[in-house]
Amino acid sequence: MLVHKLDWDSPTDPDNPRNWPSLQKWMSASIPSYYTFVAPLASSMLAPGLPTLAADYGVENPTVIGLSLSIYVLAFAVGPLFLAPLSEIYGRRWVLHAANLFFVIFLLACAWAPSMAAFIVFRFFAGLGGSAPVAIGGGVIADLFHERERAGAMALYSLGPVLGPVLGPVAGGFVVQSIGIKWVSWILAIAGGIGAILGLPLLRETYAPVILRSRFDRRVKTDPSLAHVHIVMAGATAGKSKAEYLKESLIRPLNILFTSFICFTLSLYMAVQYGFLYLMFTTFPLLFSEIYGWGPGVSGLAYLGPGIGFFASTMVAAVLMDRIYAKLSEKNGGVGVPEYRIPVVWVGAIVGPIGLFWYGWAAEEHAHWILPILGGGLFCCGMMLTYFPLQVYIIDTFEYAASALAAATVFRSVFGFAFPLFGQQMFARLGDGGGNSLLAGIGLILGVPFPIWIWFKGAEVRARGKL
Repeated sequence: MLVHKLDWDSPTDPDNPRNWPSLQKWMSASIPSYYTFVAPLASSMLAPGLPTLAADYGVENPTVIGLSLSIYVLAFAVGPLFLAPLSEIYGRRWVLHAANLFFVIFLLACAWAPSMAAFIVFRFFAGLGGSAPVAIGGGVIADLFHERERAGAMALYSLGPVLGPVLGPVAGGFVVQSIGIKWVSWILAIAGGIGAILGLPLLRETYAPVILRSRFDRRVKTDPSLAHVHIVMAGATAGKSKAEYLKESLIRPLNILFTSFICFTLSLYMAVQYGFLYLMFTTFPLLFSEIYGWGPGVSGLAYLGPGIGFFASTMVAAVLMDRIYAKLSEKNGGVGVPEYRIPVVWVGAIVGPIGLFWYGWAAEEHAHWILPILGGGLFCCGMMLTYFPLQVYIIDTFEYAASALAAATVFRSVFGFAFPLFGQQMFARLGDGGGNSLLAGIGLILGVPFPIWIWFKGAEVRARGKL
């Protein structure tokens, strides 16, 4: 039997997404980036309306009330385990579209949920749909852009998972206060519907093996002799059935997470920072409503400090990463390596803990309201200066970029779900100052050694194939 390995016809093959015109590439990057903003927005937009939601359903148990919010984040730890591998078998495009439709349907179900139990179940399923762009979007960026031009696109994509949870309470406070709690779900469903309207015509398939297989199938129709050719897909292993390959793909994210020291350590660091972010947000409502006397709508504006920190640092990181990568590659004979993403991480690893310390003690001393907001913004600057380059590093390093990012997303989501469950008890015992000082210390312990080790040893580990 004739065996043929599918590949591009030439380095300039126009079907290769990396050779598409710039406008087409950026449109294909913008759709998952939009999805990736709306989905995390839903994780926190409900937060200001939790008392109203509890009153509507007659629930008084604080754990159940908190679960109605955090169950969505837990779904982000489950969805990537099967959605990311499926995108590496069936392609990015239709997995993204189907998951977005799933997201919209269950958000509408949340708006009409007859009980709190039904609401929690519907919100979990909405989170499963919303997890797709977070798990797959990085793979789309890797499909579209070469390493040297990837930072700008990753900056656009990376804003969603961090800006969404920050801006959600800003909008949610005013929505709940003015038009009611059900409109939180309706507005998010409308936003998802807009994404579908834009995405269906604009988002093309970007995953190379799926494009190549589709092109081969078209050629078979015009040349029947090709029907007897056995093809090997990129990333697949000859001799394996589709069921075996599917099973292998479904366990790949967890396999990468727990067998790759690089993926595990970087995912752990990003997950801990994500947990810190949600811990900080557990103190925001009490601080700005009870200490500063702000109403629900105005209290939501406090989240703009972290939001501005995220946005500004992302823009700075994108420019710095491209310039540093280009200069170091030039010194290395024009050859770039993933470790050239790491210098920006060193800055963020120091800035983030400083912001936590600042925020904690400003809140502890009930200083002028601008000071805790500035501290929160500084922490988010540091977080993004580490989070963004490490995501790009993972994409540059792993062949199965979507699965590797899915592994990091699972870790991050578990921490985002779990940390707020003990946050109130920790801050009640240690205070805002002591609690955030403890978090800052943990951030330094994790954030300083790992990036330094990767800078000096990452290339050696990759060369041995022991990622």
